[in-house]
Parts: sequence; structure tokens; C-alpha cells
Amino acid sequence: MKSKIFALSKNEEFKNLLKQKKISNKYVTIFFGNLSNKNNQKLNMSFVTKKKIGNAVKRNKIKRRLRNIINEAVKKISVKFDYSYLVIAKSTMLNNEYKNIKETIFQDLEKII
Repeated sequence: MKSKIFALSKNEEFKNLLKQKKISNKYVTIFFGNLSNKNNQKLNMSFVTKKKIGNAVKRNKIKRRLRNIINEAVKKISVKFDYSYLVIAKSTMLNNEYKNIKETIFQDLEKII
């Protein structure tokens, strides 16, 4: 079953998440925590890529990869639905293999549990 990923929409939600816990690796930084007005049945997650990384094509490729990895993570490991997540991509994502990125992000998501 493919879970629907809902993006954070309000500026204050982003600011609140940036003040909470974070976990980082060489591909992404994941900020996570509880938001007060969140539905626990849906996965609240946003993906951010900075303009320094490249043009729109490259940034969208990174976001597609991240969305695909998270959809697989929801199926294989138990991701906490009561947390909201903010995933900020790093420029190293462009030049590395999908498999390596996926394994690293899976390890970080398991640490959050």
C-alpha cells in the first residue's frame, strides 16, 4: 500500500521543526518532532533542496529520489506517523548511487524509532 505523503505548508511548521531534533548523514539532514495540530494517520514530510545544488531539473530529481525512498521505508520499516519530518538534501545526493543513499537513509530512519 502506497502511503500518501503530506507536505508541511505553513512557515511556522518549518520553524518549529527546525528547533526540534535532527539526525544527519552525508546525503540528507532530517529534522523531526511532534507538531501540535497534526493528524497522526498521515505521514507529514517535506523535502527541501537548496538552489546551490543545481538547476530545477537536478533539484526535482533529488526530490523524486527522496519521495521514492520514503515510500519504500514506510513499507519495510515502521516510520513514526506521529512525528513530522523535514528532509533537507545535500549536494552529494546527485553523484551517488540510489542504493547507497537508500541504505543510509533507512539506517537514519531506524534510529528515529
